[in-house]
Amino acid sequence: MTQQTTADEFQDVAADATNTATESGKQTAQRVVESVKEARAKSASLAADTQKTLGANVEDFSKRLQGVGSFNQQTLEAFGKSSEIAAKAFEGIGREVAAYTKTSFEERLAAAQDLSTAKTLPELFEKQTAFARSAFDGWVQQASRLSEIYTAAVKDIAAPISQRFSAAAEEVKA
Repeated sequence: MTQQTTADEFQDVAADATNTATESGKQTAQRVVESVKEARAKSASLAADTQKTLGANVEDFSKRLQGVGSFNQQTLEAFGKSSEIAAKAFEGIGREVAAYTKTSFEERLAAAQDLSTAKTLPELFEKQTAFARSAFDGWVQQASRLSEIYTAAVKDIAAPISQRFSAAAEEVKA
């Protein structure tokens, strides 16, 4: 076996590793994009269901408290405000996921380029392992961040409606 043959084989292994890493990055990016689309669809469905449920609750509430137009107007405004907050929250979530997707894709491309510079198989495996750890840590961090955003959004969305229910309870007591 000549030195040229070994270099060619190493180059082939490095090229295969780079192609595999690039394909893995593309697949990950595609999964993230699909997740974003799925999240958007779910959020749209959630918003529609929420609006439908809220609409039904408002109608029932209005029937029970006829003659209290001012109170109903305030309640409808609270639902509108809650819907606006929900829309803004979902937009923010979409932006957050899109930003992560972009960053993640760029990191994967950089890692693929870095993998192609490996001179030995152990070095290649070390770089791949480091990349995998970094990618996983980034994903966990992003999942935690999205969880925080969702929790804050739910709290903010519920606040105007909660205030109106408190007011309704006070009206019933009076």
